[in-house]
Amino acid sequence: MDHSTTPVASTQPLSVEAAEAAPWVTVSRRRETAAAQAPVNPRRVLIQVGAGLAVVLLVVGLLGSWAAQRLAEREAVTDAATIADVLAEAVITPSLTDGLADGDPAAVAAMDAVVRERVLGARITRVKLWSPTGQVLYADEPQLVGRTFPLSDNQRLAISQPQTKAEVSELDSSENEFETGGRALEVYRPVWTPSGRELLFETYSPYDSVRERSGQLWRGFAGVTVSSLLMLVVLTAPILWRLLRRLGEAQRQRERLLERTVEASDAERRRIAATLHDGPVQELVASAFVAAGSAAKAESSGQPRMADDLRGLAASVRGNIRTLRSLLVDIYPPSLASSGLATALADLAQTGASRGLTVHLDVADADDLGLGQDEERLVYRVAQECLRNSATHAAPCTATIRLAREDDRVVLDVLDDGPGFDTARLDDPEGGHFGLRVLADLASDAGADLQVASRPGSGTHWRLAVEPGGTA
Repeated sequence: MDHSTTPVASTQPLSVEAAEAAPWVTVSRRRETAAAQAPVNPRRVLIQVGAGLAVVLLVVGLLGSWAAQRLAEREAVTDAATIADVLAEAVITPSLTDGLADGDPAAVAAMDAVVRERVLGARITRVKLWSPTGQVLYADEPQLVGRTFPLSDNQRLAISQPQTKAEVSELDSSENEFETGGRALEVYRPVWTPSGRELLFETYSPYDSVRERSGQLWRGFAGVTVSSLLMLVVLTAPILWRLLRRLGEAQRQRERLLERTVEASDAERRRIAATLHDGPVQELVASAFVAAGSAAKAESSGQPRMADDLRGLAASVRGNIRTLRSLLVDIYPPSLASSGLATALADLAQTGASRGLTVHLDVADADDLGLGQDEERLVYRVAQECLRNSATHAAPCTATIRLAREDDRVVLDVLDDGPGFDTARLDDPEGGHFGLRVLADLASDAGADLQVASRPGSGTHWRLAVEPGGTA
């Protein structure tokens, strides 16, 4: 559908692409109001709550696993130290001889027999006896006997300050070249020969006990945590459901109030338009006829000066009538409700023509646009305000109104080839330019995208983007 309204000479419609030389300035964005207008979706809320619980369970599970492993290591290290103390007092010390400290093979063989019979097993997998200088005096791995290795800090501390030291070892030192398994529990404590010579007793315990105990602790912790969270869900689910129902009802009430507000606003506009049409407009029409009739009588009675004054008065009244009728169309366009948006825009273009504008229309079919009543009203009011600004600040000039579907949006373009303006006025409109703020408020209240491209001397291009069936 293509409409063209021309008050003077016909001109070509302005090109949308050619008008985009000036940079776009965003006046209103849809997301500024869409979030506030979005209805409450119970399913979405429940999904978010479920996702939150899943995240909580995951975090608690990871923290619980870490805490269980630390606690299990602490327990296992303590147990390994206790076992090493018992073995040192009950088995190793009674079997020590000074010959072992001197490297006597017979003493080493005797200690090996005792260790294999009474020490090695599931709880103890490796035994060593060290001299204070780092020489291995005895080991259940024969290839280590007689070799010297640097002592670790814990080993030196256990010798210098007689005490039992236990730790989790990564088995990455040179003395552990025959070890496998990745980790083990190492315990060091001093022992003494019958003559009082100090040696270092070392045991290795498997790390599997830590993993087993960690699993036990984690399962107990997870059971308590999961049951507590489930209990919390059971207790809060009815409350959450009631809140969601109340929110949904409040949303529906809000929508009903908005609908009633719009209906009341339309009814009030119709009432005002009818009052103006049936009252002041008719009285002014009658006054114009009276003034014209009086002018004719004055002319016939030989009073030409009075006749001229009365004819001027009649012309002035007729001008006021045209202004009022134009205002009636602005307040409530009958064609928007009865004939549709395209006809209303055509009437709007005709009104613009009476104000010194050459207006071209390019409006897509209503079926292609798919706009609802509220969205059509928004498009009309924005186009109306844009043309009013053009007539006030740019006339005489050529203007183009283009309305088309672009992907999932309906786009309204209103262009003129007037003098343009500085878009900095959008932040602080000067007196007489509050139409800019009106446009911003219209789009913002409806949750639509509104942009403007203009600069002094290059015309003005307004663009409104509406999502059919959306919040606008």
